[in-house]
Amino acid sequence: MRLKLLSLALALAAISLPGHSEDLLDAYRQARANDPVLQQADATNLSTREGVPQARALLLPQISASYGLTQTSGGSSSSSSLTGTGSNSYLCDGIAAGTGTYACTGPLSNSTTGGNSDTGHVRTRNLSGQIDQVIFDFSKIADLRAAHATADASEQTYQSAEQDLYVRVATAYFTILTDEDALTFAKANEDAYKKQYDQADAQFKAGTAAITGAYQAKAAYEAAKAQTITAQNTLNDAREALTQITGQPVGDLKKLRDDLPLDPPVPADPNAWVQDAIKYNPSILSQQYTVTAYEHDISAARAGHLPTLNATVSRAKSTEWLQNGSASAYTGNGRFGNTIGVTLSVPIFSGGATQSRVRQSIYQRDAAKDSLESERRLVVRTTLNYYRSVLADIEEVRSGKAAVESGQKALDATRAGFNVGTQTIIDVLNAIQTLTSAQNTYSQARHQLVLDKLNLRYSTGRIEYKDIQAANVLLQ
Repeated sequence: MRLKLLSLALALAAISLPGHSEDLLDAYRQARANDPVLQQADATNLSTREGVPQARALLLPQISASYGLTQTSGGSSSSSSLTGTGSNSYLCDGIAAGTGTYACTGPLSNSTTGGNSDTGHVRTRNLSGQIDQVIFDFSKIADLRAAHATADASEQTYQSAEQDLYVRVATAYFTILTDEDALTFAKANEDAYKKQYDQADAQFKAGTAAITGAYQAKAAYEAAKAQTITAQNTLNDAREALTQITGQPVGDLKKLRDDLPLDPPVPADPNAWVQDAIKYNPSILSQQYTVTAYEHDISAARAGHLPTLNATVSRAKSTEWLQNGSASAYTGNGRFGNTIGVTLSVPIFSGGATQSRVRQSIYQRDAAKDSLESERRLVVRTTLNYYRSVLADIEEVRSGKAAVESGQKALDATRAGFNVGTQTIIDVLNAIQTLTSAQNTYSQARHQLVLDKLNLRYSTGRIEYKDIQAANVLLQ
């Protein structure tokens, strides 16, 4: 329910942008409202949390009621139920036949005087109500504690899914920007090779250059065309990846601005980031709660050796009557009776099942501990990697920018040299390729810097909506 309401609010906020995402926040709002992965995580969390009231219910009063109606065919009456004399016979009981006062319940169409007689059907009606209350059952208490721990683990798993959505949306968004730049560079590269090929072909036809240069330029041009097609296909798939998350077609996206801030992580101590990750990462917290749940499962299994104490209060009555043909008579009107009792159950031997359940729970707890340690080590490694990656990305952005500037100057100089005959066609083609490679590297480094900063926050379990807002400010 929590996710449904928030998703509705985010969907309403995005109504002004139907059909496409203009920036990172628009993409996130649409993803929050439509992402099936997060919706599944929310439903799974809510389902798991229902284990708590179910486990608690076993410790609360259990109230039940029953109503039963039975019929027995071919019954017979004994001499304890006798008929009086006269033209109207009555079913009488309570005293021996002969003289005295009879307690008669109704007229009989066919009567006998003593001995056994066929009375037809015997019908019985039972009505009862019962309240059972656990006084002491350590197994059920441990099960409730395990259910609470499992619910806490599920909540942390959901928190991880929420934080993962930030990263998934940002990754898909900046991947599109990277692929758009790659396509732009590929087209520019293709145009440059085409221009160089046309020039080389014109020189050959004018007799000022050999045919070899034209062939080399044409080969480079055809390869550049193939790279453009590949870049277009890659971009199309990247757009579909974002659509898969948001459920909306992707339109024109805002680009990363040129003046990208190159601030290092704060604090500058990688160990501080690691300590935050161990303390706040939801995946680690989920594993810790899972271990706790299995600890309680062990206690519940061991409680199979302990006695249990239950109280019962019941109120019931039973009424029976006879029927022979079309006539009927009550043999007794039941009255309600009350029963109050306490039951002490002491397990003695269960064929070894209790010991087996204890061993099984211990093995499950040990496996959960190993999984926790594995997750902890992975988070530590990932956090350190993203911290170092941010620092490396900063330097790559700086060097990439310088490489693009130098590559452009080198290409201009090489083309000028080719026009005056001091450079060959191969030199020009290599200069174009060098510039394109530098542009691609620079674009990837800029986008990766933003992503690695978000991933660093995610690895510590501290990524929030404001981090997406900060990244969105860098777009224009």
